[in-house]
Amino acid sequence: MTDITKSIPKIDAKEKISGQALYVSDIHMKDMMYAKTIRSKIVKGTIKSITIPPLPEGYFTVSREDILSKNIVKIIFEDMPYYSTGEINHLNEPIMLVVGSDMEIIKQIVDEIKIEYSEENGVFDESQKTIAYHFKKGNPKRAFKNAEKVIEMTYHTGLQEQAYIEPQGFIVYEEDEKVTLIGSIQCPYYVKNAVVYALGCSSDQVRVIQAAVGGAFGGKEEYPSLIACQLAVAVKKVHKPIKLIFEREEDILSTTKRHPSRITLKAAINELNNVTSISADIAIDGGAYTGLSSVVLSRAMIAVSGAYTFENLEVLGHVIKTNTVPNGAFRGFGAPQMFFAIEMFMHHIAKETHQDSFAFRMRHIARQGDKTSTSGTFRDPILLEDLIRVATEKSKYHSKALAYSQPGIYKGIGMSIFLHGCGFTGSGESTHIKAQVKLLKTKDGLVHILVAAVDMGQGIKTTLPKIVSQILEIPIERCIFNYPDTDNVPDSGPTVASRTIMIVGGLVARAAKELKENWIDNLEQIVTKRYVQPSYIKYDESKFKGDAYPAYSWGVSVVEVSVDPITYQTKILNVVSAYDVGKEIDERIIQGQAEGGIVQGIAYGYLENMSANKGVIKQKNLTDYIIPTTLDVSKMSTYILDNPYQYGPFGAKGAGELTLIGGAPAVALAIQMAINKNITKIPVTPEYVMELMHDDD
Repeated sequence: MTDITKSIPKIDAKEKISGQALYVSDIHMKDMMYAKTIRSKIVKGTIKSITIPPLPEGYFTVSREDILSKNIVKIIFEDMPYYSTGEINHLNEPIMLVVGSDMEIIKQIVDEIKIEYSEENGVFDESQKTIAYHFKKGNPKRAFKNAEKVIEMTYHTGLQEQAYIEPQGFIVYEEDEKVTLIGSIQCPYYVKNAVVYALGCSSDQVRVIQAAVGGAFGGKEEYPSLIACQLAVAVKKVHKPIKLIFEREEDILSTTKRHPSRITLKAAINELNNVTSISADIAIDGGAYTGLSSVVLSRAMIAVSGAYTFENLEVLGHVIKTNTVPNGAFRGFGAPQMFFAIEMFMHHIAKETHQDSFAFRMRHIARQGDKTSTSGTFRDPILLEDLIRVATEKSKYHSKALAYSQPGIYKGIGMSIFLHGCGFTGSGESTHIKAQVKLLKTKDGLVHILVAAVDMGQGIKTTLPKIVSQILEIPIERCIFNYPDTDNVPDSGPTVASRTIMIVGGLVARAAKELKENWIDNLEQIVTKRYVQPSYIKYDESKFKGDAYPAYSWGVSVVEVSVDPITYQTKILNVVSAYDVGKEIDERIIQGQAEGGIVQGIAYGYLENMSANKGVIKQKNLTDYIIPTTLDVSKMSTYILDNPYQYGPFGAKGAGELTLIGGAPAVALAIQMAINKNITKIPVTPEYVMELMHDDD
């Protein structure tokens, strides 16, 4: 058996490179109809009237009047209608679909439909709170009472657009009494359950099939359920196949983003200049509807300690409701906002107390056996000191930090230290998801991997078959993993939360081991495995108490920059990262995840600027919203340290989200060093740099 880490060609590489992969836009059906969404032109108010012109034969409008059951998208917090109820809560809220056979005629009908509104003033501050959480660790009140010094700072993070290559899209059609949807999605069963709820039908009357997916980054977690519900209602009215694909501008203006945040941190400092307690007040902007925001908030709150240990904590968090486009899932899920804040805060504390920031942080880093922010335990070995040593040596961090601290250099180097909890929080995997997987061995010895996990570019069409092939000791060509179809695969849970390899892959590995032990030639065999939570996981969700995650991945990123003192532009000079993801299932795939993640994280920190003014997003396409190109990317070096996790396949833990998290604080710290000014918000745009550099003028 070869080392699982050794890279192999990606199984789907040929079909994607050759253009054979079928994305939603590539799929055509007989009598295909097309749909376009009519959206609100105001940010807050009510619809007074809708005037629809006479429609040509074979053209339809579909709205709330056509709904067969419930006008709610079934997600964690059920408050988002898929067709407007008549009350408008954000700009571009979906009101109705226009469906027909010719898109040009559809666009003409859309232009001719007139909607009269009664407009109201929107809310864009923190006055409306929909979710509030609070937890403590230790005795923060006593720590602050006994503190020699108290330091408080506030940090802000902005919107971030997922900017996946392929926009949102679906095809829906009827098969007898069954509604079938083919979509660019992350979570087939989320879509299925939402449509069943919307139609008020039985589960066997809805089928969801994943098409090839051109990227997602969380943006295709919950939002596709909204589109699917709209189309399911439409197909019940039209009774013909319907295709709906967003244009790029519509996608950017209408879909969920990363939550903006305001994070206020307060530290109690003792006579030794160590942190004895942290108090945090965290607000994330959920937009007009709550959706997944409660879970994003809880992730952010749990990350309050960063990769450090603090004996005492008090954490208050809330989701605020504003009349802006709803925000939702994005790679990292609340952690990137919190890690930016806590990493900057640790530097600012060191500066305020006249300490070397590196030594100060090293005194506080988490170690095996320490208590987590939620009073659980870091049970597994923590390789942070090794990761820091590798990253600092390879980047020459210490010598460059010394050199760049001199005035007039306008260069900086920043180091971030971070972790990411793998899988769903607490008992989510066992009580909510209840994942199961199947392996089907045919009589001729082919092994079909039956799971609902989606390959959206991260490589599981290669890594899951690789796991099975290695365990069964059969050629990987005999391990078949097709795009999920809910009629054929069990619910192994959504493709989110850095859980696919560790949780789903772990189940697949255990199923493969059982199949190997009981293999009988020329006989069809099925092995099913269900998730069983490790016995040590005890978590009280209401109190944020216990082991929030079964395992943690760890990372260190070092970013080196120069800042032009005339144009205030930042240039990335070098990036070095070191990670503990347990065990790499495929080295090249992990390198791709690492490099893509750190680029996305760095861009979040200084380049990707998205702003909303009174509910109106200013950047509406990829000309206005700047994402990194090859010219913005420097040399990147990635180092992986093995630290196998006992319940992961071959010891693997989560990797997909971890690699993004350290990018923003590392680049912000580097820019802060270059200009010698405290940075408290991201992105660190040239305008912000100019403001900081001239604030003494």
